[in-house]
Amino acid sequence: MKIAQIVVAIAVACATGAAYAARTLEAIVFPSGFNWPLWVAIEKGEFAREGLDVKLSMTPGSVFQMQGLAAGKFDLGMTTIDNVIAYDEGQGEARLDSPPDFFAFMGGQIGAVRLVAQPGIGSINALKGKGLAVDATTTGYAFVLKKLLQKGGLAESDYRLEVVGATAKRAQALMQGETAATILTSPLEILPESKGFRRLANATDVVGPYQALVGVARRSWARDNAEALTGFIRAYVRALDWLADPEHKSEAIAIYRKNIPTASEENAARAWDVMLASGEGFQKKAKLDPAAIETVLQLRREFGPPGARLGPPAKYIDETYYYQALR
Repeated sequence: MKIAQIVVAIAVACATGAAYAARTLEAIVFPSGFNWPLWVAIEKGEFAREGLDVKLSMTPGSVFQMQGLAAGKFDLGMTTIDNVIAYDEGQGEARLDSPPDFFAFMGGQIGAVRLVAQPGIGSINALKGKGLAVDATTTGYAFVLKKLLQKGGLAESDYRLEVVGATAKRAQALMQGETAATILTSPLEILPESKGFRRLANATDVVGPYQALVGVARRSWARDNAEALTGFIRAYVRALDWLADPEHKSEAIAIYRKNIPTASEENAARAWDVMLASGEGFQKKAKLDPAAIETVLQLRREFGPPGARLGPPAKYIDETYYYQALR
């Protein structure tokens, strides 16, 4: 629909008293500050400009998220690219009622994956014999954790993986002394580190470029809802551009604290620096990185089911909607 047509349609609706109904999209995400662009897009009316009303649901973990997406309870989400690959290849943590057709339609977060431990633990070797919190044992960041521990000199028999759930839950478990260490994705490491918890490793220092979060949907849903998906991407990228502008930092911090009331001004400012000015964190223009996806595939080939034949990065992504949105 052209701009002139949109203007006329709105004018007619106003004249007749008809209500303009935005298209509702149900999005399922992990609770964390990496939802910042989504909060900005809602707060600044970017989704509304696309005729969208985006509802955010917080998932307790990846199993709930991927099952809900597969069942059509949610339209799209933000998750790790490893979850997309694992479930598409039948290697997911949980069974799905129907064959999945997940794909990544845009980038979200590059790197910013940390191994954080209790204050008294100063090295990876000190994790020997400990229980370590994960979201799931066979998807998400579990294989990153295994690689970091391997490089630190530990065999898989030297530690226990304990399923706790989403990253925010793991951060809480860490701070409450319920786990020795866990993988935290920025900006969730900021609070524990401010209280003396120890960062033992950064994933990118060990494994190289690493694609973390992506936008995910079902291919069948995307084909039937292409206009809504491209509108979502456009709004997200505009919000991300706004968020990355240093002139907006103060207002962006206010939006962050509105959505995370427990965050201090100092930690919210630190989150902006980490996510937008550190070289890791939010991906510019939400552009996927095939080389970083290949790192995820290499880890899955090493630690996943033996003999599995995984495809190249292109098998798990479709940037058609992304490029359409940014035309």
